[in-house]
Amino acid sequence: MTQPLLEVRNLRVEFPTRRGRLVALDDVSFQIAPGEILGVVGESGAGKSLTGAAIIGLLDPPGRVASGEILFGGRRIDNLPYEEMRKVRGRHIGAIFQDPLTSLNPLYTVGRQLVETIMTHLPLSHDEARKRAIHLLQETGIPAAEARIDQYPHQFSGGMRQRVVIALALAAEPKLIVADEPTTALDVSIQAQIISLLKRLCKEHGAAVMLVTHDMGVIAETCDRVAVMYAGRIAEIGPVHDVIHAPAHPYTVGLMGSIPAMDEDRERLLQIDGAMPRLTAIPAGCAFNPRCPRAFDRCRVERPDLLPAGATRAACWLHAPELREAA
Repeated sequence: MTQPLLEVRNLRVEFPTRRGRLVALDDVSFQIAPGEILGVVGESGAGKSLTGAAIIGLLDPPGRVASGEILFGGRRIDNLPYEEMRKVRGRHIGAIFQDPLTSLNPLYTVGRQLVETIMTHLPLSHDEARKRAIHLLQETGIPAAEARIDQYPHQFSGGMRQRVVIALALAAEPKLIVADEPTTALDVSIQAQIISLLKRLCKEHGAAVMLVTHDMGVIAETCDRVAVMYAGRIAEIGPVHDVIHAPAHPYTVGLMGSIPAMDEDRERLLQIDGAMPRLTAIPAGCAFNPRCPRAFDRCRVERPDLLPAGATRAACWLHAPELREAA
């Protein structure tokens, strides 16, 4: 068993408010192995993007890591000073965000932004960094890279800008890339190109990826494992094939049932009644219990941790050892 590249242990993120502390992430734990793609999926507000922001050290104030640990290559990084974390973030952890326009400075050419990033983190001269920048643009599928390197972000289409952002994320050859909804702002045809590009580049560069998305199609196409999040916790985690085809948590069952299947003739898709609770009103016990068709008394008073559930692990009392033995 090789050491995990990234290890998140019992991560808790809080936001202090005038009415007390809001717990946005509560006891989140997972690992990512070198070269692995882990998908993180869930409804809006489940805590997916917040988990990514905590890992790369970009939590918006007053949000803070209240407890738990984030280890990268065996070294703890959640308690590093800002400047130290900045070095880790650029050199060892790359980031791809949802809207490429917010990741690129509109006043600088894409070449200048790439060259500055490369020279900050790698011991290369300006000419060497420019050659590497052109090579990265070519690798990410930007035509006529030698000419386009001196253009500004507004001169690129949305899909091309996202390719530039991927080139920026790969500039210093990081070991981990946190990709937060990297295809949401793009057309479906461009989405497929960006996803296959990300897969290919990560395979060639040997980088691991944490892919945050709400699109199960992207997860199925891209990931090795998937973590399903609900109300700031992981509801289920396991190999992507097992989570999709044999979900163990009632919430995951509902998510999978809401995806249209091409080989089935159904008039209505399944739906999960109700809505995810607000952070100020998370119910006692399992947070999903008010919406769960299989909830029983224990679910309403005691919160489950992740339990073995076949090939996956699910935070659900249906998989408690005593229930499995009785069955």
